Amino acid sequence: MRIAVLYNFDFAHLPEGVERRSQDAILGVRAAVEAALCARGAQVRSIPVASAPADFVPELLAERPELVVNLCESFAGEARGEMLVPGLLDLTGLAYTGSGPLALTLALHKDKAKALLRGCGVTTPDSALIERLPDLEQVSVALPAIVKPAREDASIGIDRHSVVRDKSELRRVCERVLREHRQPALVEQYIEGRELNVALLGNPPRPLPISEIDFTHLDPSLPRIVTYAAKWDESSPEYLATPPVWCSLPEEIEQRVYQAAVAAFTALDCRDYGRVDIRLSPEGVPFVIEVNPNCDLSPGAGFARAAEASGLGYEDLVWRLVEVARERGP
Repeated sequence: MRIAVLYNFDFAHLPEGVERRSQDAILGVRAAVEAALCARGAQVRSIPVASAPADFVPELLAERPELVVNLCESFAGEARGEMLVPGLLDLTGLAYTGSGPLALTLALHKDKAKALLRGCGVTTPDSALIERLPDLEQVSVALPAIVKPAREDASIGIDRHSVVRDKSELRRVCERVLREHRQPALVEQYIEGRELNVALLGNPPRPLPISEIDFTHLDPSLPRIVTYAAKWDESSPEYLATPPVWCSLPEEIEQRVYQAAVAAFTALDCRDYGRVDIRLSPEGVPFVIEVNPNCDLSPGAGFARAAEASGLGYEDLVWRLVEVARERGP
């Protein structure tokens, strides 16, 4: 079987270091996926998607693969351009893994995603979009709140100061997001409670075992959130004190969490695989905080760990993604 693996390589110009680590991770994912496919006898060609728009399309058409594994997380250096890759793939008529342009667009426009979730009856924290600082005058979101860039993923722009408890902090963090990330800030009610990750696989989506972030050893002065440092800076206190662990829940609450995850995944028109992040309140109410289509496929990442807990080793998981995409068709 001829398979092309598309991965973004639009960050080579950036200086190496922690700030680039979330982008660098894609190179390890590409190598792991390619190795898993080759182990099953596939003829694999990896094609980088660099900064020049659509340069990869002629090469892809010349290759004429039976399937494209889409690992692109950005396009021309912009996370918001991620949806252009499946859009171009749709125009070529080639079958590919993962969600299409609509799901990726919605997931990276957090305010639109949350509006759609609410419209579909999915519980999500109250929120407001801040496009200019004067917008803060109309904000009615209860404090404490978490402030994050409205068009990013991988916890980019989220740090230990992102949870705000008064209007002065709220204004300061919103101003920083607007200035440094050149995009709106999302102000979202902070839900005190457990943070759960639900991986989903297949069409219709099947939930895999739930994991959660263990905040037990986190400094009490720090907010119980997953910051950029917690994900990518191995030397940071947040990284060392927020390990993922398997989650044990009463059956009734577990079913509520699964139902919320599936409903959110479906509402955003996701397909094949993804992850839904949930804050579980002390009262047992699951609040959907993020929907992550085409989530990280690293062998050590949460999705692969959840698949392994369900009986799918990494090689089996990668091949299952191929089967899922082929079953769905172009």
